[in-house]
Amino acid sequence: MMQQLKTTAFNLGLELGERKKTYNSRLAQELGLWAETQGKGHEFHLAAFKTYFVAGKNIADKNVLLDLTESVGLPKAKAQEVIDNRTFSDAVDQDWELSRQKGVNAVPTFFMGLDRLVGAQPYEVLDKMVARYTA
Repeated sequence: MMQQLKTTAFNLGLELGERKKTYNSRLAQELGLWAETQGKGHEFHLAAFKTYFVAGKNIADKNVLLDLTESVGLPKAKAQEVIDNRTFSDAVDQDWELSRQKGVNAVPTFFMGLDRLVGAQPYEVLDKMVARYTA
């Protein structure tokens, strides 16, 4: 499975490090939703990807997350407040519940109309799926 992930990452031009551990991403998910409300969602998610999958850092560590948010131009003090108060915890719970209801058991999962596409796919496969609904 790791070899397939490495091959996919290479084909997409993405860096992928040698991760030795898996860390709980719950707080990163909460901060990610907050970053989206601040117009920095894409930047945050890309930085979180690199922090976790390239650098192999522990994204459950609050200091790692605070540095990450600051690196994308978000205020560290506000990020600390979001973490301490768990401001986006309910929103993440709702996202997870929606995923359960839709039967999502792998990421990424793409939905369009009645179609579902599971797993990292080549651009052409996604394009073909979209074309069925936009023609």
